[in-house]
Amino acid sequence: GAPTISIFLKPPGVIPPGGSTTICCSYQRDDGNFMLYRNGHQLRTLELHGSRAEFPISHATQKDAGAYNCHYLVGGAVLARSETLDVKVQEFRLPKPVLSVLPGHEVTAGTYVMFRCTIAHPSAGCFLFLEGQAEVLSLLSKQEDYFNLSHVHKGNGGRYSCQCFARGTSFEWSAVSKTLDLVVR
Repeated sequence: GAPTISIFLKPPGVIPPGGSTTICCSYQRDDGNFMLYRNGHQLRTLELHGSRAEFPISHATQKDAGAYNCHYLVGGAVLARSETLDVKVQEFRLPKPVLSVLPGHEVTAGTYVMFRCTIAHPSAGCFLFLEGQAEVLSLLSKQEDYFNLSHVHKGNGGRYSCQCFARGTSFEWSAVSKTLDLVVR
């Protein structure tokens, strides 16, 4: 497989109308440019800061929602393409969830860690995010509102958050929880 670009939202999660986020693209090289696409249409060339480029979205509207990806170009030739990042812009109608971690924010490698995302809603499900990753780490249901990491290692450290949703006639979303930093020693 060809080397891939990582693409992610900072902060992760669904964005409220009028809210802001940043689409980040990173690659192992720093001698080219990133081109950002939304729904297959070229948006713009992104400035590189080292091996990373950022595309800020402020005052988000439905026009900002869509399927984003980055291409890495050197001399006009595409070297790599990212996965697709689905950006959603939705009103927040649910209460803000609370993210907690046991046994604590600082753990030694090999420890068993449990993340818990709690929300005052009878049937909400929640997503757990790790900043810097496009994919959701876990989908937590009301029956199982925790996520276990056994034998944590340095790679599990980072900034975590969660966001909840309820399925009705359409999806209703909560704001993103406060972030929580996990340090693995």
